[in-house]
Amino acid sequence: MPSKLFSQFRLRDVEFKNRIFLSPMCQYSSENGMPNDWHFVHLGSRAVGGVSLVMVEATSVSPEGRISPGDNGIWSDEQAEAFERLTEFIKKQGARPGIQIAHAGRKASTDVPWRGGGPLAQDAGGWQTMAPSPLSFDESSPQPAEMTKEDMENVVSQFAAATRRGLDAGFEVVEIHMAHGYLLHQFLSPISNHRKDEYGGSLENRARFPLRVARAVREMWPPELPLFVRISCTDWVEGGWDLNQSVEFCRWLKEIGGDLIDCSSGGLVPYAKIPAAPGYQTPFAAAIRQKVGIATGAVGLITHPVQAEQIVATGQADAVFLAREMLRDPYWPLHAAGILNADISWPPQYLRARAGGPR
Repeated sequence: MPSKLFSQFRLRDVEFKNRIFLSPMCQYSSENGMPNDWHFVHLGSRAVGGVSLVMVEATSVSPEGRISPGDNGIWSDEQAEAFERLTEFIKKQGARPGIQIAHAGRKASTDVPWRGGGPLAQDAGGWQTMAPSPLSFDESSPQPAEMTKEDMENVVSQFAAATRRGLDAGFEVVEIHMAHGYLLHQFLSPISNHRKDEYGGSLENRARFPLRVARAVREMWPPELPLFVRISCTDWVEGGWDLNQSVEFCRWLKEIGGDLIDCSSGGLVPYAKIPAAPGYQTPFAAAIRQKVGIATGAVGLITHPVQAEQIVATGQADAVFLAREMLRDPYWPLHAAGILNADISWPPQYLRARAGGPR
């Protein structure tokens, strides 16, 4: 039987050569939001390695929306121009370039992980954070400012402008980051959203602002190009965001014009007990795909080619997002094709390493 993992996949006018997507993974290596040679080598090598979608890490729509001072940004035309070399190279490898646009909300203004990742004081380069409600992420984090209606209007405009710049930079997929406890997830979860106005309380109200952002992005993004949304399907905390709410929210995203749900989980609170195990988030992708009728991507401890093949072949998800496994092996798709007996093309520069290739 032909490999399903290595079959083509189409969303709107974009065709992916296989169903292996590089998951967006922060590198915390930018200066002033500018991508650099590290990003070119890191992301370019994964395109050479055979993925069909190279998703650039969480890229902030504003300076205050960065997780850390090392985050990518796309709030300026100069930043967009810096991505053009990368998107051109990715396309030449037969892959599609995608960008995840984000705002960290109350989880912003932290140091990079290898320096501890703790909150940055303002005299150490930090900045005032904001959130739907003035609730800190944890005891060591500063209290965020509660967002005003004007703040919310600004953020919607920032997401729209980032989308336009992403298009100018040559990206063919845009993904809105609504997961992992960042700003839009903070609005969705009743744990972090205690607002008393039309943006808090019921599911419809908590979803109102994220949906406004999604509409603004969809309106700015060309109709022939797909829109992805990454969500945390559950907070893993009783009384928090859960799969049932995710299903309803994804129905609304589909109505707006969302094309694929990138199904992750957690990140909202530090005390959640997450039952991490191989493929532990895949059931979320399967449930949303079945109940909403929208394409989904599975992510989370997907490491072996047979495991990935089984996920897409059985219809649990339309594609797999690989994260840490792609850090360990940039050429995972090339190796997976050998295991699954899939006949795929290799970069001509690497043919000498392919079994049966020229010497």
